[in-house]
Amino acid sequence: TMSLREHALSLFRGAVGTVRPAPMLKRALKLQGDGCPQLLVKGQAFPVKRDLYLVGFGKAVLGMAAAAEEILGDHLTRGIINVPLGIQESLQRAGMQEMLLKAHSKIQVVEGAKNNLPDEEALKGAAAILELAQGLTADDLLLVLISGGGSALLPAPIPPIVLKEKEKLTKMLASRGAAIQELNIVRKTLSMLKGGGLAQLAHPAQVVSLILSDVIGDPLDIIASGPTAPSSHSVQDCLQILTKYNLLHNLPKSVEMVLSSSPTKPTAPENFSHVSNIILGSNTLALEEAKRQAEGLGYAAVVLSAAVQGEVGCVATLYCQLIQLVCLGFTSLRKGPLSDELRGNLLQLAAELQIPGLDLDEFLQALQGLGPDRPVCILAGGETTVQLQGTGKGGRNQELALRVGLGLHKAQATGASSPQGRCEILFLSGGTDGQDGPTEAAGAFCSPGLVAEALQEGLDVEAFLRNNDSYTFFSQFHGGHHLLVTGLTGTNVMDIQAILIRAM
Repeated sequence: TMSLREHALSLFRGAVGTVRPAPMLKRALKLQGDGCPQLLVKGQAFPVKRDLYLVGFGKAVLGMAAAAEEILGDHLTRGIINVPLGIQESLQRAGMQEMLLKAHSKIQVVEGAKNNLPDEEALKGAAAILELAQGLTADDLLLVLISGGGSALLPAPIPPIVLKEKEKLTKMLASRGAAIQELNIVRKTLSMLKGGGLAQLAHPAQVVSLILSDVIGDPLDIIASGPTAPSSHSVQDCLQILTKYNLLHNLPKSVEMVLSSSPTKPTAPENFSHVSNIILGSNTLALEEAKRQAEGLGYAAVVLSAAVQGEVGCVATLYCQLIQLVCLGFTSLRKGPLSDELRGNLLQLAAELQIPGLDLDEFLQALQGLGPDRPVCILAGGETTVQLQGTGKGGRNQELALRVGLGLHKAQATGASSPQGRCEILFLSGGTDGQDGPTEAAGAFCSPGLVAEALQEGLDVEAFLRNNDSYTFFSQFHGGHHLLVTGLTGTNVMDIQAILIRAM
């Protein structure tokens, strides 16, 4: 029989595989007919009357463009994509040829946004994309490829604002505690391409956007700052944010000029009738695939949520209590005071975390219905946050796995009433892009015995956690055997967690 670890690894690989650029595009995109060809996207047909152009920006866009060019062939007139600095070399080194453009590609590649910050190179690429979009006619079709990280790769401040001024304003807002949503509203308002700007410039051409979402809930106007989606914000919103952080009176002249001459209302949605935005890949799709595979392996599989967010310690506690509850179900104790107490704690935690779309009552009902004879697989996805207190090396997935390990250890230490003694348990958390924080691991595995074994090896888990040093811990423990290392995947739909439990 395969180990839980092998099962978890296979589920994670399956989930990531389904949102890899090439298979994802090949499933969704087809070109039909020769006379007047049609572009078919998930069954919707778009006639290619004259020329077909392609633009794109984001961390996964190189692989998406390579697959798109293969599908479009000679019908593609020209393309420009903005991708992160060094990505072609990284993929080359990783032997991922299928993610790279062919030698005689019609698509020009611009690499920029070093450290995910807008820079001069990204600005040049954005200017080329802007110019291409502006020259289109009603008979042209513009295919837009978008993935996470697209925002930093598409800087095009409205003149006379220059990039340095926009950057400085963003930094000042951030230093005063502005939330990422607020920063994005200000950025969009001062940008030519974000907040629907690209779609407006490409008018009257038909615009078809294929989107790989790395944002909880897949909001079109937030992913890569929504260049082809109507913005739900206006200049008023931007002014309100600047007022809130006391910045209205020391703005650069150029920013004042742009704000005073901007239209006060956002562009009406009916002005986007020439645009189709289609989500091709998301955390939800990845989890659906993992669930299908788990069922194939004989698990009773349930998806908790594709929108898990919140502080990593709270999320770890939620997972530990879910594990306890499932283990109770495997014993004769599924009804009783311990079960009621766990249930109450869980409901309270879920309320605090405010995970969108999570109906915990319904989820617990589904768990209740699972018989003790089948192993259980709980899947979840999203993006947790880590409050940095230490100077160690790690990422949110490795820290989450380590915290779950510690939680299970503490639950076991509370005595004989601990239900998990009769279960085999494995927890996995990994980033779908293959990179967790500044490490070469995507995430990590843990099981209830981890902390006790580590103590025998002289490793104090709590000390590593206090220093946010999960990567160093996992590297030293059992020779790194608990690290999840996948290499770059060329895609990104946030993180995936899997909990596997079977009766011993």
